[in-house]
Amino acid sequence: MEIKTDQKIINRILNKAVEQILPNKEALEKKLLSGKRLNIYQGFDPTAPTLHIGHTVMMRKLEDFRKIGHNIIFLIGDFTARIGDPSDKKEARTSARTVLTKDEISENLKLYVDQASHIIDIKNKDNPVKILYNSTWLEPLNFGDIIKLASEFTVQQMIKRSMFQKRLEANKPIYLNEFMYPLMQGYDSVMMDIDVEVGGNDQLFNMLAGRDMVRNHLNKEKIVIAGKLLTTTQGDKMGKSEGNMIKLSDSPEDIYGKVMAFTDEQIVNGFELLTSGDLDELEEIKKRFKSNENPMILKKELAFRVTSELKDIEGAKSAQEYFESVFQNKSTDTKLDEITVRKEEYNILELITETNLSPSKAQARRLVEQGAIKINDEKVVDWKIQITLTQPLVLKVGKRILKITYQP
Repeated sequence: MEIKTDQKIINRILNKAVEQILPNKEALEKKLLSGKRLNIYQGFDPTAPTLHIGHTVMMRKLEDFRKIGHNIIFLIGDFTARIGDPSDKKEARTSARTVLTKDEISENLKLYVDQASHIIDIKNKDNPVKILYNSTWLEPLNFGDIIKLASEFTVQQMIKRSMFQKRLEANKPIYLNEFMYPLMQGYDSVMMDIDVEVGGNDQLFNMLAGRDMVRNHLNKEKIVIAGKLLTTTQGDKMGKSEGNMIKLSDSPEDIYGKVMAFTDEQIVNGFELLTSGDLDELEEIKKRFKSNENPMILKKELAFRVTSELKDIEGAKSAQEYFESVFQNKSTDTKLDEITVRKEEYNILELITETNLSPSKAQARRLVEQGAIKINDEKVVDWKIQITLTQPLVLKVGKRILKITYQP
């Protein structure tokens, strides 16, 4: 495929959802205008059985690069997932991440490529995306190889990472295998001959390790694009480690409803990070938001756009109709009551009885087995499941519908 210098796409690459570009934006723009085909990648560690919406931010960057003809690599970190990048989850900031087994990783990654294909045109005939696994080159390394690679870094370099600083302050252990993570991720760039790596800003330390290694091994400069993170209004990252993610395996109704639960302050960032819109469109959204247009209108546009891009138009239409009939209570034949509960997590049988939708757990179990229970319009098929109320949900038992919200 011929390399294109489409200025509109290049501007989007350089400016949309970008926290920083290293060494600088001008260096990347020069490469993009040179006509040279670049090798560009993002890595995804299968530490959970589904990708989440935060992953899609930089996936859109990959798709933009692909559209103008560059070589795109979707790297599945099936080896680095065994090591585990130190978590930024509040409860885990003082301890190491649990090491996953090969079997757990193999099970987790099954849906990744299919989910990513909703954002990246992976099987495009003119410029398909390469799917690679870093176990291909990391697993064969022997102990001598690893020692040689480790000699490229100092303990002082590694210890600068903020996560390790927090461990030291809390007098908690830092395990040697965790020092290996940026080393392994950096080596990925060497083995794939990478020109540009994209990732969330929380991956900057690891991406810069790869920048050093590319310089050492390949004698060239790797550019790093650190993307903005999807956060709550409190500034906490939304992702799999934090437990507040929108999963790509979620139903259209669930995705739409979770976006509608965003605060008004998250609307503009939502359009920037979670949609494929152009910069002109983003500026228009900013103007509408500042002009005090009804936030509900903008949020519904965002929810529809996100749902349609992650699923499809029909799914987004159905999700919007469901939200309007249930949450906005516009349907004349839908009885909707609201209830607040004091616990954040329930077994489904406990939740049904707690909300007086069934007099006993035995009857509640029979209702589940008969297919009479739905959560956010999805049938419940397992009476053992645990329900976490991170977002309001709609519980339906027969014709009775409850909107349930957790309030501590």
